[in-house]
Amino acid sequence: MRKQTLRGTNEQAITDMLTKRSNAQRQQISKSFKAQFSKDLTETLKSELSGKFERLIVALMYPPYRYEAKELHDAMKGSRDDVSGFVDPELALQDAQDLYAAGEKIHGTDEMKFITILCTRSATHLMRVFEEYEKIANKSIEDSIKSETHGSLEEAMLTVVKCTHNLHSYFAERLHYAMKGPGTRDGTLIRNIVSRSEIDLNLIKGEFKKMYGKTLSSMIMDDTSGDYKNALLSLVGSDP
Repeated sequence: MRKQTLRGTNEQAITDMLTKRSNAQRQQISKSFKAQFSKDLTETLKSELSGKFERLIVALMYPPYRYEAKELHDAMKGSRDDVSGFVDPELALQDAQDLYAAGEKIHGTDEMKFITILCTRSATHLMRVFEEYEKIANKSIEDSIKSETHGSLEEAMLTVVKCTHNLHSYFAERLHYAMKGPGTRDGTLIRNIVSRSEIDLNLIKGEFKKMYGKTLSSMIMDDTSGDYKNALLSLVGSDP
């Protein structure tokens, strides 16, 4: 890669080397590059690349814990209890009653109660809570959130609920949103593909095809171009 930085940049070689490796392997490549050439690989890439391709490749070089999408994933799932999948039906009912008491039952909303329950319970537990809530309130938790909150708090809560119901369809929706209509929301596209590439991107691809009747790769083909497109397609891989 040093030769490439001195005599022009071989974007295809960079794509092949970095998109076909795991994040752990990329970190090792970065460490070896530093030891051999006394240069930071990420900074070198920034100086040699440009545009959307640079943005994607640099995103790949961050360790997961420093990358925005990984932090978001951890915030929604990593700190929740009950990771074994066990659900205490009594606690689920109590949580549903507490949510109802914090919103629909009073004038105003106890937002901290909503935040505490939505952000500290497991996905399996919340599924049961939402079922119990609908029985008590005669409306869905989504409808209650929409009527009781607004702005960024409403959006954040609805995102948690959507992820709880179907995480893969949520990310499929975000990827479709990034490419639908005129122009491309490249930050959204890069963030979601990079963050899920070593977790569940294949499952998201299947959900994408089911929801929109086309493959993720075909939409990337139509909506992007050049080295940026090639790198995205390399990350996404073959269609389901």
